[in-house]
Amino acid sequence: MKLTKIAVLFAAAGLSASAFATNGYFAEGYGMKANGMAGVGIALPQDALAAATNPAGMVMVGDRLDAGLTWFKPVRGADISGTNSPGPTLNIDGSYNGNGDSSFLIPEFGYNKMLGWDMSLGISVYGNGGMNSRYNVSPFASGALGTPMTGVAGQNPGGVNLEQLFIAPTFAMKVNKSNALGVSLIFAQQRFGATGLQAFTGATGAGPISVSPGNVTDKGNDTTTGWGLRFGWTGQVSDSVTLGATYATKIKGKFDAYKGLFAGGGEFDIPENYGVGIAFKATPQLTIAADVQQINYGKSKAIANTVDCFFAGTCQLGAENGPGFGWRDMTVFKLGASYDYSKDLTLRAGFSTNRQPIPESQTFFNILAPGVVENHVTIGATWTLANKNELTVGYMHAFSKTVNGTNSFGATAPGGGFGPGTVNLHMYEDSLGVAYGIKFQ
Repeated sequence: MKLTKIAVLFAAAGLSASAFATNGYFAEGYGMKANGMAGVGIALPQDALAAATNPAGMVMVGDRLDAGLTWFKPVRGADISGTNSPGPTLNIDGSYNGNGDSSFLIPEFGYNKMLGWDMSLGISVYGNGGMNSRYNVSPFASGALGTPMTGVAGQNPGGVNLEQLFIAPTFAMKVNKSNALGVSLIFAQQRFGATGLQAFTGATGAGPISVSPGNVTDKGNDTTTGWGLRFGWTGQVSDSVTLGATYATKIKGKFDAYKGLFAGGGEFDIPENYGVGIAFKATPQLTIAADVQQINYGKSKAIANTVDCFFAGTCQLGAENGPGFGWRDMTVFKLGASYDYSKDLTLRAGFSTNRQPIPESQTFFNILAPGVVENHVTIGATWTLANKNELTVGYMHAFSKTVNGTNSFGATAPGGGFGPGTVNLHMYEDSLGVAYGIKFQ
């Protein structure tokens, strides 16, 4: 009962603070040990957050409880140019800072109980997020938006916030001494809010901008819940090599309060994702591991639909074919190393890279969600204390990335879109976390 209450408390805290935005809006990894290795974990379970990456790993981590807290700081913004040229233009050139909310505290929690040597039951609590921005001076607040779009100009501040909480009870078992299978039943709760987007509640020459203008902005935080499954396998193919694979289903969601903003009347599905991994014991002290992860953003229309039809005047916000953020599918490559420096100290490091999800032609709406970082480096360490419990730290830096937009306001679309101009998006990130692990004897 006490452990259940602890999990619920961490879940509530996770929902209120989730803000990761490293691989699109998916976190770099789950569990402080994995985070020290760039999120690697499909074939290398290390703590009771293993189920967030591969549920089969839970049967390999033993009886334990892990709790951690990460300070996360994303730095993001948009530079707009070319809108002040002669003629009917937006007149919103400038550099816009999206860091009105700039620091976040993000908790994590996991508990695992072995049922003999070959089965385990556990629970992992973790989060995603990162469609997060707050422009205290917003480009959408300019009265000039009334030139192509008749209606009320947006208000300051402007921005959006998406948070996703996952609670994953997990069963895992060893089918023999070398292979394990696992499954997590995933409960997902999403929360979303948007402010300062009144400019998208008016009309253009083609008609109303949204199918439901009263459900575009400033509706507070709306929540939606859904269920999914994650499956996993790990197999030790030799004394030094372990392989792993995992798959998570799409989880459906719908924000009714924002049915005039997201395609499909507010639909916002969490995309399916899957991956494979390998862990290699190079020496008794050194383990090298790598993961390849696929995130299919392209199968969630609110995330994947492009803005092109919007500029052409052939679709509305909130419609079934309505515009989204234009994100493409993402493949993430992760490489990490763990070195047992002594019996009481383990050192970690990692690097990951991806092709960020925002095409150059889709930077307009992504002013609100500039999740463009690609390359990450991490370091971490675990100290085994005198009581055999563990103290783990992890640091991540995502290098600055800029996406230079092209035709950002649809000037070449039929009817000329909103006119000429370019939106360039930029972002970098840092995080620092600490976790405490209790190993039950």
